[in-house]
Amino acid sequence: MLTDLQTDVHCIQRIDTFECTLVVRSDSHPASRMAKGDPAKPKGKMSAYAYFVKTCREEHNKKNPGVSVNFSEFSKKCSERWKVMSPKEKTKFEELAKQDKARYDQEMMNYNPGKRGRKTKKDPSAPRRPPSGFFLFCSEHRPSIKAQNPSLGIGDVAKKLGEMWNNLSDSEKQPFLSKANKLKDKYQKDMADYKSKGKVGGGVAAGKAKSRDDEDDDDDEEEEDEDDEEDEEDD
Repeated sequence: MLTDLQTDVHCIQRIDTFECTLVVRSDSHPASRMAKGDPAKPKGKMSAYAYFVKTCREEHNKKNPGVSVNFSEFSKKCSERWKVMSPKEKTKFEELAKQDKARYDQEMMNYNPGKRGRKTKKDPSAPRRPPSGFFLFCSEHRPSIKAQNPSLGIGDVAKKLGEMWNNLSDSEKQPFLSKANKLKDKYQKDMADYKSKGKVGGGVAAGKAKSRDDEDDDDDEEEEDEDDEEDEEDD
């Protein structure tokens, strides 16, 4: 059984134009919150760096309520500061990550994913599902992350994007969420029009040029990308 960790880190880290006295609490990352998709799936574990960024973000918001920051620049400064931190300074965050990993491993031992059924063939002319606010955020910031960290693989880029999104304030997320809602409204209207014309299931013949296996692979790839990025929101 994990014990709550409440540790004051008595050091001042300078990030960009503000200083933050780090106050780390293990309950800032609720283990009970589950990942999207399968509601029973344990929430992904957080890295030591994720705890560091989250703490700096919270401290900045506390000292500068209502003041937004250039998040790309903020993320870059956090990354630079993390690289020069001493092992001793990182210890507290690594301990938090270690405890969260133990929580995650324990929950995964008790996790039994249900067997997924065979996907139905999709009509290629049907309206495509709209992206979420998080996906829109990733589309905008992925190029800069790759440019700043050319050695990162796809999984690491997704992980970093998830950490960035998780540390945004509600007001900073709002533009992406608003755009996602507009796209969702358009999708619902397009789908209603699509169904009213009796096209549901009518694209099967048109889709035969593509094999069932290829189509399933495409769907799996899309779902895996979504799982990777959404699970990495806190990972």
